[in-house]
Formats: sequence, C-alpha cells, structure tokens
Amino acid sequence: MADVANVAILGASGYTGAELIRMLALHPRVRLTALTADRKAGQAMASVFPHLAGLDLPDLVSLDALDLSVIDFVFCALPHGTTQEIIAKLPRDMKVCDLSADFRLDDVDVYAQWYGHAHQAPDLQSEAVYGLTELARAEIASARLVANPGCYPTSAQLPLIPLLEARLIGADPIIIDAKSGVSGAGRAAKEGSLYAEVAEGIHAYGLASHRHAPEIDQGLSRAFGAEVVATFTPHLMPMNRGILSTIYVRLENGVTSADLQACLAKRYAGEAFVRVLPEGQVPHTRHVRGSNLALMGVAADRRPGWAIVVSVIDNLVKGASGQAIQNMNVMLGFPETMGLAQVPMFP
Repeated sequence: MADVANVAILGASGYTGAELIRMLALHPRVRLTALTADRKAGQAMASVFPHLAGLDLPDLVSLDALDLSVIDFVFCALPHGTTQEIIAKLPRDMKVCDLSADFRLDDVDVYAQWYGHAHQAPDLQSEAVYGLTELARAEIASARLVANPGCYPTSAQLPLIPLLEARLIGADPIIIDAKSGVSGAGRAAKEGSLYAEVAEGIHAYGLASHRHAPEIDQGLSRAFGAEVVATFTPHLMPMNRGILSTIYVRLENGVTSADLQACLAKRYAGEAFVRVLPEGQVPHTRHVRGSNLALMGVAADRRPGWAIVVSVIDNLVKGASGQAIQNMNVMLGFPETMGLAQVPMFP
C-alpha cells in the first residue's frame, strides 16, 4: 500500500459519511478522492454540510460517475439493502469497509428473515469479517471486506464477549436496556425523528424485533460456544448522539462483580479506545461525545448473584465511522489510532 491511500466514501451525504469526512480530513495518510451521493450528486460538500466548508474536498458524484481506477479503499455508508450488489461490482482486490448491516450476519438465511429479502451476494458474505476491532484484529488485518458492527451491538458486545468467554456470567438471561440519540435513525426525513416527536420524552421501540438483535446474539453465541438469545430493548432519547447500554447479568457461582471488572480491565489493558472504570463507577454518554472511545463500568446488583454493566459509546463514532476508520487502519497497516485522536467534546 502507498504511503497515502486514495479513499472513496459511498453515501457521503449522510451522518456517517459526514463523520468519516470530519475525521479523515485529519488523517495524514488518507486522501479523500471521491465522495458519492444520490440526490445530492453535483453539489459541493460545503452546501450539504456547512460545517465541512473550508476542507479541500471533491464534489459529490453519482455512483455511476465514480472512477474506481484511482481508488485504494472504499467506505460504504449506504442504506441497508443497497450495499450487497454495489460491493459485488467492485474489483475483487479492492479493500472495503461496509457500514451498513448487509454483511454483518454470517447466515444469509437469518439475514433474509430479519431484513425481508434474500441476500444478494452470498459468496461475499462468506469472506466478510465482522469488524469489532479490539476482538478481531488478526482477521481484520488480512481481510478484503469488513462488516462494520452496528452501534447497539458494539456497545453490548465489547463488555459481554470477554465475560462470556471467561464463563463469569450465565448466558441466560442477559438483559440489554439500551438508549440512543436520534442520529442513529439517519438523516432521511422521518416522522418519528421530528423534533416534536422526540423532544421532552423517551420511548422504547423495536421491542423483540430490532434488527440489531440477531447481530448481538451472533457475537455472544460465538463467544459462549452455544446459542445465546439476549433480551434487547432499544430506546430513543432526546439527544443528538450517544448510546448507553445498561446490561443485567447473572453471575456464575462464586463470581463477584469485582471479578467482572477485573476481567474487563485485563482484557482491555493497553487498548487505546476501550476504558474500564474502577468498580462501582459508571460512564456517561457525555464522556465519549465526538470520540472513538468506549467506556464501561461494573456494579453489584442489590440482588445476590447479579451484576450491572454499563457501556457507553458515541453511536456515530465508535458505533459507526470511527470504528470504520479504526478497521481501515488495521486493514491498510496504518497505526490503529491514526486520525482518531479526538478528545471527547464536553460539555
């Protein structure tokens, strides 16, 4: 790979596309060579996202006008269900990180069940690597196609996978009560995302039917070595960004909440982006806003034999674009933290 990679972002007019640009603009080994959009093709990025004005960026083009001959790496930030056929048409030696859900589920029949249509590129699914970076570095380093994890699954799996692998907690029940900012719904106009529909309230949605549920179950089952079906309920919060997952787990015999904290602290020791708080302390979403950090804390429940794990991320960064850049760095052999050194915004 050249010292500087020519990068294309497919779907640059959405929130995740804008976050990719915001962070990659400071990446010393990336040249933003092509940005695509559908309805906004032909426009300058500054007209779509004024906060990006002043950056030296190419104008938005349609997918049909994309010149792949000059591209080294592709980020796909397109809607679910549209990416499979597009990636299938890319050169087979081109490295890709897909931010949609199109390649996250190993079983194409499970994908069809949850997304309502047959998988359009099952041969590519077999080579896709699930990109939870801290837990799959070796596979990501040699991958051509990485499926960037969903935001809710990232916040849930980072704390739960090490605990299940260590057999410190039971696989049933695992209860994940997760809350997200409105940007998780994307930038397209939707009635449920209107200010008057979201402000001054909170509501659960996707009860027992959210499409991130099978993605979470897949990762937890792989870690445990047997089927795990978690109870997962997402909630929409009146804030722009952030995810907080409060996770209730049953301790195995003789295990304490201090053991969970010690396990996580050991597993993530030395990690640049995952921080485990001292036992009893819990993180806030405002502690990670705008950053690629994942913070987690453990507390003993008042019920003997149970513990509470709290995990927070910024859904647009560690939950999407930041983790995608982290994966790109690993795939291209760049330092993993390059372009991701942003300190959280506070307040």
